[in-house]
Amino acid sequence: MRWKFQSVTPLLATFLCALMLIGCGAGSDSAGTDLPDSSSPDSSSPDSTSPDNSAPDGSSGSDTSLAFADRASTARFLTQATFGPTPNQLDSLTGSSPSAWFRQQLQLPMSSANAYRVDALRQLNLDQDNEEVEDTLFDWYGNTATMAFWRHALGGQDQLRQRMAFALSQILVVSDAGGEQLADHPASMTYYQDLMNKHALGNYRALLEDVTYSPAMGYYLTYMGNRKGDPGTGRMPDENYARELLQLFTIGLYELNSDGSVRLGADGKPLETYTNADITGLARVFTGLNMGWDDDTKADLEESSFEQINAVWSQPMRVFAEDHSELEKRFLTTVIPVGTNAQASISQALDGIFSHPNLGPFIGRQLIQRLVTSNPTPQYVARVAQTFDQGSYRLPDGSVVGSGQRGDLAATAAAILFDSEARDPAARQQASFGKVREPVLRFTAWARAFGLDTMEPEYLPVLWHMADAESLSQHPYRSPSVFNFFRPGYVAPGTVTGAQGLMAPELQIVNSASTPGYINTMAWFVFNEHLEEFEESLETFGSVGLPFDANQAVAKARANYSDISTASVDDIINQLAERLTFSELSLDTRERIRTIVQLLPQDDPEWRVAMAAFLVTTSADFLVQR
Repeated sequence: MRWKFQSVTPLLATFLCALMLIGCGAGSDSAGTDLPDSSSPDSSSPDSTSPDNSAPDGSSGSDTSLAFADRASTARFLTQATFGPTPNQLDSLTGSSPSAWFRQQLQLPMSSANAYRVDALRQLNLDQDNEEVEDTLFDWYGNTATMAFWRHALGGQDQLRQRMAFALSQILVVSDAGGEQLADHPASMTYYQDLMNKHALGNYRALLEDVTYSPAMGYYLTYMGNRKGDPGTGRMPDENYARELLQLFTIGLYELNSDGSVRLGADGKPLETYTNADITGLARVFTGLNMGWDDDTKADLEESSFEQINAVWSQPMRVFAEDHSELEKRFLTTVIPVGTNAQASISQALDGIFSHPNLGPFIGRQLIQRLVTSNPTPQYVARVAQTFDQGSYRLPDGSVVGSGQRGDLAATAAAILFDSEARDPAARQQASFGKVREPVLRFTAWARAFGLDTMEPEYLPVLWHMADAESLSQHPYRSPSVFNFFRPGYVAPGTVTGAQGLMAPELQIVNSASTPGYINTMAWFVFNEHLEEFEESLETFGSVGLPFDANQAVAKARANYSDISTASVDDIINQLAERLTFSELSLDTRERIRTIVQLLPQDDPEWRVAMAAFLVTTSADFLVQR
């Protein structure tokens, strides 16, 4: 049936806007300040929050009690570890071993964004005489990076890898939001996505190296084509990547204790990790890298095919020795001698940065924020940082994951997800625990809960750009700057959380425009109104020769509420609460939903379920992940 949501929207919009803003602003579930609260003038000796030297251990005596004991705990764990639980997962995993699930996820093959793009390209005829057809095909192909993300986030089997990759992409930020080369050549972004996917459960040091050579990062942070200094002209190497590599990607601005707290000097001020002289020295390292054109392609780019050019964007940048600075490169505690070539310089530089003691707590804390809670305790950060440094973790069933090498991200993910602060009910009762769900994760949680994990996003252009305030205000790999959509240390002014000094990164994109934008976007999907545009798009794409099965495409995009029992309003609410809020929908929210749904005609049960689902996804109970 075709629901007409428009007649309901004016009745509820004001109420829901208020509910969202009050819930997010007044909730004390997400957290911190730009600097961690606990600071110490001396980090040379262990304090009460520092880990001991024993192996990181998540053993609990009962493997299922931590995560898969019941449907609610299963839903919570999967919300933290994936893009959201599906009904089938709740059925099959509840009562099973979360350790076994974790190990299985490590073994699954990677869902490749670049392979998806290449396969899509094979289906297109981009050299057509009809300009309108050609523009449509190029627009379709130009969004394959986004299509790949949605397809794998919603339906990929390697959910742990995909979720970790998304978290890492918000630290090691590359964005095609500015248009230009990264938007014109989707291979640059699918290749970069695959670097995140490849290393998401691998090693952070290997990830740093591949990111450094990636064309997307080289272009985005302007060191592609970076040339050595020239004293005669005053030319200096570009410092952009050197600065962000230290500030955002590895060690941060201030020296940290093992628990993530900031070290203070004798004057009581934070100790800075680097100076401008360090940036100048490090910038020399990243000279001489450029696109990997072969001689024929480089000689005449205008004669190169679209496929040839995109292929170069999906391979590492090459070193051009004549442009690399062989001067001494001195930064932090690293000194790279005169005459060292580019490859060796990059390797030595990354090794030096990777050995910095800040790395574990700096990266670990941000990954905790992306997966579990905005304000992890110092003890939680210390345990995760210890695992990052040791590279292995003992799962609740006693098995060990990780290579034993520093920077192992599989072990780090396990330490985050199985930590007592993430799993124990008592820890969740702390007012500072939890996080505001970022908009992308709100959408994927709803979509996977109601059968859209098989959706084909390539035929739904609304998903191609969700960054506007009237939409989700967030889009994967399309942030407005290298600082992501929100900063990890953001404290929302004028809120209860802000008054308590708690960080709530995601609130940085919550405002009077984004709030109704999210509500309207979710209404459009929850009530299946998006199928109207879907059908129009299918007609357009069919006319230009894109291959698809129209009936299957629409069926896969329809939210399915048929497995929700409609025996009573309370039955509806209970089942939705289980899938979306781990059965922790508050009594006040339940009563509000019950009041509204009871007003709806009883002869249209699917409409009643959809309305209840919409009200849950726009409630503070859903927006705040605890």
